[in-house]
Amino acid sequence: MNQPILHNIRILDFTWVLAGPYATRLLGDFGAEVIKVQPLLSIENDDAFERGYYDTWNRNKLGITLNLDKPEGIKLAKKLVSVCDVVIENFTPRVMANWGLGYANLKEIKPDIIMVSMSAMGQKSAKNYYTGFAPTVHALSGLTGLMAVDGKPVGPGFSFADHIAGLYSSMSLLAALEHRRQTGEGQHIDLSETDLVAGLLKDQEPPGEVNLIVPCNSENRWMAVTVDSEDTWQGLKRAMENPAWANKAEYITPEARSANKNKLNDNIRGWIQKYKPEEALSLLQKNNVPAGMVQDAAEIARDPQLKAREFFKSGGTPFFDAPPIRMSYGGAEHNRAAPPPGRDNDYIYSTLLGLSKKEIGSLKKKGVI
Repeated sequence: MNQPILHNIRILDFTWVLAGPYATRLLGDFGAEVIKVQPLLSIENDDAFERGYYDTWNRNKLGITLNLDKPEGIKLAKKLVSVCDVVIENFTPRVMANWGLGYANLKEIKPDIIMVSMSAMGQKSAKNYYTGFAPTVHALSGLTGLMAVDGKPVGPGFSFADHIAGLYSSMSLLAALEHRRQTGEGQHIDLSETDLVAGLLKDQEPPGEVNLIVPCNSENRWMAVTVDSEDTWQGLKRAMENPAWANKAEYITPEARSANKNKLNDNIRGWIQKYKPEEALSLLQKNNVPAGMVQDAAEIARDPQLKAREFFKSGGTPFFDAPPIRMSYGGAEHNRAAPPPGRDNDYIYSTLLGLSKKEIGSLKKKGVI
């Protein structure tokens, strides 16, 4: 039987907003049993769990309700830890410890447990008490300062830091699982979003590389063109039928092209605007020049390349993005929609933890689940 590659891994998921839920969605896509711990909500707030944002980041997960403000809720959480491989959270540091669910506590319950803690500044730092969402991290890491319009820092305009944190968290967790397989040891993964983004930044292009965003002849259409090597430059010249300006001294070397980037942009624009955007793009790609159209959300939704890759699937929300990784064995799947509050209480509390109907009824009555 072709089992998903992570089918034997169980994750207790305390995450919220985007960074954490994205990490556990990635793992759930590849078959991990993710138990999402949800707060008890009043009926009028339940509709929040059916909105597109929540649905997008919480597919392929089981959902339980659990009140961690009650001692019985903490007891249940600890019982769940004992049957899980991983605990993951993205609260401000000390929140889990205040519940008695810090790594030291979890290790006493299950010595080989792996805990992933995601936060803005990391668990061990002078500023670990800082709270922050992606825009905060962008500012602290230097990313916002690199992206300016008319001298005003604006940042990337979407939650870049959260996506990166989700990717790094899932990758580090896989490494920790492999370490445990080899040694039997669990560990605590301390992930700082600010560290991650700061480590990815560069404030200039590599020497001799020129990246251009060139306007096309159609309104609001733009094309990205990269000249990163002598081979690419010769390919660009071939695509443009070797224009006289391209043989001037100011474009002969990579350093010269970089120094005259604005002039180069103007000349390429003059050539691109003689064609329909798709025709110019085809000529560039046929000559091995890295180039692509700048697309908006509507264009992405209609993109024939993404359609051919079956990137968009229907179901749940109007459509959703499929996992972009294709594996020949044990690949990602979309098996279940995001859980509404408490959808899987019976399975988790009765089947997995072995609680009786009487015990479950008592916990409901006390507002624990």
